[in-house]
Amino acid sequence: MGVEERRQQLIGVALELFSHRSPDDVSIDEIAAAAGISRPLVYHYFPGKLSLYEAALKRAADELAERFLEPHEGPLGSRLLRVTGRFLGFVDEHGPGFSALMRGGPAVGSSTTNALIDSVRQAAYDQILAHLGVTAPPARLELVVRSWISLAESTALIWLDGRRIPRAELELQLVHDFAALAAVSAAYDDEMALLLGGILADEPADGPFADLLTRLAALAPRAALPS
Repeated sequence: MGVEERRQQLIGVALELFSHRSPDDVSIDEIAAAAGISRPLVYHYFPGKLSLYEAALKRAADELAERFLEPHEGPLGSRLLRVTGRFLGFVDEHGPGFSALMRGGPAVGSSTTNALIDSVRQAAYDQILAHLGVTAPPARLELVVRSWISLAESTALIWLDGRRIPRAELELQLVHDFAALAAVSAAYDDEMALLLGGILADEPADGPFADLLTRLAALAPRAALPS
């Protein structure tokens, strides 16, 4: 193999091993054996396990960040639903790798690992703002978007433990979560209320946000309002 081809092979092998077991429990000898090369050759391409671990996390981070790319066409609710579908698709297909990226291992606390995780979060944040058509977000909008990204991360990690909720339902729920966070913020801020009004005005009757309104309306007769 060429140098870059061998490096990419080692990164793939390492990510697979690090995904299923704690990186502390995976030795360079195991990585070498899985790649079909000698231990010294691994060190020829990477100075140590930490650098190989970080390279494997970078591959996972790059692929995950790409899942947030979406054409700026159609209602926002449908766009978000496609994004959450690809996001949870990645989580479903590469669950241990996603956990390794978000929970880390021996590189936790290193500037490189933290930067990788932050790059995924920032990619998601930038994409959502672009879909909203906002370049200078007010404080409440920034709080809504970053809170939703954190919620999506934690929801995915919890879901991986047993996958007890059908994935399609969880994808829709995450879109509803975004709408709910925006609605609560709109109740306190006129600028957010104006933004939310524009989003809902473009929402078709069969869209994800309209579906949430229908579900909430169905709950209203059963809700006990405080006296």
